[in-house]
Amino acid sequence: MSKLLPLAWLTLLGAANASAQTDSAPADAAPQPTVKAAVDKQMQQVTISGGRADDMAERRNSVAGKQIYGREELDRNGDSNLGDVLKRLPGVTLGGRPGRGGDVRMRGMGSGYTQILLNGERPPAGFSMESLSPDQVERIEIMRGPVAEHSTRAIAGTINIILRDGYQQRDNQLKITDTIEQGRHAPNISLTVPGKTGSLTWLLTGTISGNHQHDQTETHNLDTRSDGQVSKDENVLDQTQRETRSLHLTPRLSYKFDGGDTLNFQPFLMVNRSDSDARSDLTQNSGLVPASLLQPPEYNLAQTNAHSEATFFRGFGNWVHKLEGAAKLDVKFGFGSGHSDNDSLRYQYDNAGILLDRFTDTATVRDRSASTGGKYSTPIGKQHGLAAGWDIELGHREETKTSVDKDGNAQFEDSGDNLTADTRRLAVFVQDEWDISSQWSGYAGVRWEGIRTTSSSAKGEISNTSSVLSPLLHAVYRIPGHEKDQIRASLTKSYKAANIQDLIALPALSRLNSATRPDRTGNPNLKPELATGLDVAYEHYLGRAGILSASGFIRDIDDLIRRDITLQNTSTGPRWVSTPRNIGHARTKGIELEAKFQLQELMADAPAIDFRSNYSRFWSSVDDIPGPNNRLDAQPKQTANLGMDYRMKEAPLTLGGSLNWTPETLIQSSLSQLVYTSRKRSFDAYALWKFNPRNQVRISANNLAAEDAIGTNTVTTNGLTQMANTVNQTYTVWSIKYEMKF
Repeated sequence: MSKLLPLAWLTLLGAANASAQTDSAPADAAPQPTVKAAVDKQMQQVTISGGRADDMAERRNSVAGKQIYGREELDRNGDSNLGDVLKRLPGVTLGGRPGRGGDVRMRGMGSGYTQILLNGERPPAGFSMESLSPDQVERIEIMRGPVAEHSTRAIAGTINIILRDGYQQRDNQLKITDTIEQGRHAPNISLTVPGKTGSLTWLLTGTISGNHQHDQTETHNLDTRSDGQVSKDENVLDQTQRETRSLHLTPRLSYKFDGGDTLNFQPFLMVNRSDSDARSDLTQNSGLVPASLLQPPEYNLAQTNAHSEATFFRGFGNWVHKLEGAAKLDVKFGFGSGHSDNDSLRYQYDNAGILLDRFTDTATVRDRSASTGGKYSTPIGKQHGLAAGWDIELGHREETKTSVDKDGNAQFEDSGDNLTADTRRLAVFVQDEWDISSQWSGYAGVRWEGIRTTSSSAKGEISNTSSVLSPLLHAVYRIPGHEKDQIRASLTKSYKAANIQDLIALPALSRLNSATRPDRTGNPNLKPELATGLDVAYEHYLGRAGILSASGFIRDIDDLIRRDITLQNTSTGPRWVSTPRNIGHARTKGIELEAKFQLQELMADAPAIDFRSNYSRFWSSVDDIPGPNNRLDAQPKQTANLGMDYRMKEAPLTLGGSLNWTPETLIQSSLSQLVYTSRKRSFDAYALWKFNPRNQVRISANNLAAEDAIGTNTVTTNGLTQMANTVNQTYTVWSIKYEMKF
């Protein structure tokens, strides 16, 4: 199947292209932007699209390649979380098993390579995009290559989430949703209220939700010595019941002054509360090996009660001041505050029900941040739009972790110590976008960005400083005589900075400590990964909202960060510990195909079917790790999405479905570790019934062909091979949503 898919997609692209070429009339070709329009477009970081045609027009006219997905795409399947929307977009995959989300990855590259922005700014520490409701989002922008006005911490690309704006919305909107998984309900209520008084415009958006979930994981742990003797053979059944309550508020205020200046402000409040009960049953398998030769189990039964609270508040704002000669000054400001508290109590019993140990874990994190930035834009003659600006971001974190056993003994050396960390990010940039001719448009930019992180604890102070200079080039060539066709190319420098947890975080303990479940700690000497990237794309536009595209990319990465697993002597005895370090050079490349069109625009009498599809193929290699599976961490070889929507003529009913597919992966993640992940195949479907223009109901199902998610982690070191084979159950999720405008 891996060989047939690329051929099928290339055939699809060629067939659709041939069909489109029979229509040579350029009437529906989008007009090319003027220089002033390009400058204005570049100045407006948060621009609201009115529909698919506007989204596609902005994608077409953008010099730095950008894909835009507006409210229609967000509303299509009635998804309850943003991750389910993102997994259908070209080149985007999610870590974790279906239905539980995970870190967002572009081009199959693991956590940290994809930059996530909220209204063009980095979200607060601890923010989870999975917890953001799609009802709060106006649109999603995907940029494969970095641009100077945003941070270049985007080796794989950037996903910019634009929260809802009120410029075009006129009606109040109420959405009531109930999601059902294994008979457990997750209600959600979302309300959006726009308004205007004089020069003041506002949009009030709020979401309140609850969620009940059950997770089950079966793990088989097998340890084998180099002489073939089995020292551990056990099964672990983990079950968790979780209840979560959330409140999200995203109001937006905009005031337009008489002189034309505009002041925008958008606070964002997210409150989450979670309670969970977990049970872990450990069974030792004697089999053909006498029990006396097996390592004694750490416990037979473990029960854990946990409670967590997290509150994040952040404000975004900008002031746009018009200057002479169509110049503008856009000054941004932001601030944030967040805190999270996690408490858990774990009891471990032997086979006779006697208490072996009790562990009390607490973690408290406090974050504060402030940022400012600005961009000055001006047209230069009739051909250029010049912009220059700056970004300053300051962050402060206080973190305390405590872990003690039933006798009050600390489980790690720094238990109970208060750790403080300060980060400072400075950046300056300049960029120039211009129409060279009717066929050529170009973009040149450069950005310098420096990051300094300092931390202090009872052990003393640690600091880490890094800086990156990123030159950026983008170009678009519109093929003469083929108004619907254009070619894009980009040459960029980007980087991935080590996150604060990998630099200075307190240890994260694993209760069943082993090479396959190690503790995690940081490394203050990490350097950022640096990447040189080349992107090339061909685009053919179809009608109002269709596109056929084929693109390729290469990334050369230096100072790659990987984790080493070692057995270390700690205050509580020998423990397996995972520590990050820079290991050397890696390269990844790939091709990405996309086809999206309305069938009626290609065939006059065709049914009202919208077709969406994309396919990506990735290659990668890490120099300092032997092959054949020395790929970038967690990167699959390929991924594909296929979706269709059918609007009935005889009834106000729309039916649709999509298939998301990622094949199994086998990755040699280090000299000693081999990781296998089973395929992901998620089939989603929905039905939308419109009673009238103001009332509609949507029924949807995600992960209809629910498959177990299987993973195997094998570590061979110190004359011992440790293997953990896990089976995670996944479930079909049903949802019904009533939407009303009033």
